[in-house]
Amino acid sequence: MTERYIGLMSGTSMDGIDAVLVQIEGDALRVEAALCHPWPADTARTLHELCTPGENEIDRMGVADNLVAREFAAATQALLAKAALTPKEIRAIGSHGQTIRHRPQLGFTLQIGNAALLAALTGIDVIADFRTLDMALGGQGAPLVPAFHQAIFAKPHALRVVLNLGGIANISVLPGHADGGSGSGVYGFDTGPANTLLDGWYRRHQPDGGSYDACGQWAASGQLVPELLAKLLAHPYFAAPAPKSTGREMFTLEWLDHELAGTAYAPVDVQRTLQALSCHSIARQLPAVDETQTRPELFVCGGGAHNGPLLGELAALLPRWHIASTAELGLAPDWVEGAAFAWLAMCFVHRKPGNLPAVTGASRPAVLGALYPA
Repeated sequence: MTERYIGLMSGTSMDGIDAVLVQIEGDALRVEAALCHPWPADTARTLHELCTPGENEIDRMGVADNLVAREFAAATQALLAKAALTPKEIRAIGSHGQTIRHRPQLGFTLQIGNAALLAALTGIDVIADFRTLDMALGGQGAPLVPAFHQAIFAKPHALRVVLNLGGIANISVLPGHADGGSGSGVYGFDTGPANTLLDGWYRRHQPDGGSYDACGQWAASGQLVPELLAKLLAHPYFAAPAPKSTGREMFTLEWLDHELAGTAYAPVDVQRTLQALSCHSIARQLPAVDETQTRPELFVCGGGAHNGPLLGELAALLPRWHIASTAELGLAPDWVEGAAFAWLAMCFVHRKPGNLPAVTGASRPAVLGALYPA
C-alpha cells in the first residue's frame, strides 16, 4: 500500500523549515516534493533568544509555540500547492518542531510548534513529540535519524557513515551486516558543533553579510590558529563515550569567548579555526579503518554539505574514505532530515519502533511520537 507523509524539520541553525513530501511503499521511500520555508526575521530572532535562558521565558515560549506552528502550517500548505495535492491525500505529518532546549544530562528536551494548532490549520493528522519517550526510557532522545539512515542507506558488506552537518554534527555508523537492515551494530551520536559556532561568529563579525558564511568563503580567507584549535578540541564532550548528544546550549559564543579571553586573533582566523574544529572533531570520532579494509564511505547531508572548503578539509583528514553527498544515494542532502521525520511518522502509524537503543541509550526500542488528530 502506498502512503504519503510530510516531514517538517527546523534544526539548530534555524535557517529555515524543511518541508518534505515522501511516498512510502513497503521499504521504499521516494521524495515527491520538497521546499525550504524561510523563517520571518522577527520569529527567527525570537527563537534564537529563547535558546538562551532569560526573563519571562514561559510567556515568550507560549507565544513562540504558536508562531512556529503557524509557520510550519504555511510550509505545509506551500508544499501541498507545489505537489498539487490536498490534505486528504496525506496520511500524516511528522513534525520535529523547533528545539529550544536540549538538556539530556538533566533528562529533558524541549521542542515547540503547537502540534494541535498545526493539525487544525492543515487538516492533517500530526505526529510530534518524538524525543520524550526515548528520554523517559533512559535515552538521550537524540540522534533519532540513524534508524532512518539504516533503513534507507545501509548496504550489505559495506561500512557506511552518514554525516549530518547542521548546527550540530551527528553521525550514523552503518556497519553493513549481511542482512542490511536489522539495525544490529548500528550506532551514532552527535560529534559536536558543525555550523552553530560558525554561523554565530559570522553574524557577530559580518552583520551585513547574511545569516551564515555562504559556501565557507569567509573562513577560507583566514588562517588556521593551531594553538586555538588544540584548546577548543580539549572540550570534554569530544572525548566522552557514546551514547551522547549535545546542542547549541553547550557550544555557545559565550564558551568561545571564554576560550578566546586574553588573545587577539583576527576574527577571520577564528572562523577558519572553527571550521577546523568541526572537521577534526568529526574525523577523530569516526570508526578506525586500516589498509586491509574495503574503502569506507562517508555520505554527507545537511546545510554543511554545500560548504566546499569544509568538505575539502574533512577529505584531507580522511584520505582513506570515499566522501560524497547523499545525492549519490538518491536523496538530496537538504531533504534527508525532513524525510526522516516523515518516515518516523510512518513508523508511528504502523506501530514500528523509531529509535535504536544502541544509539540513544534507551532501555528498549519504542514507538516514538504522539498523535494530534486533525
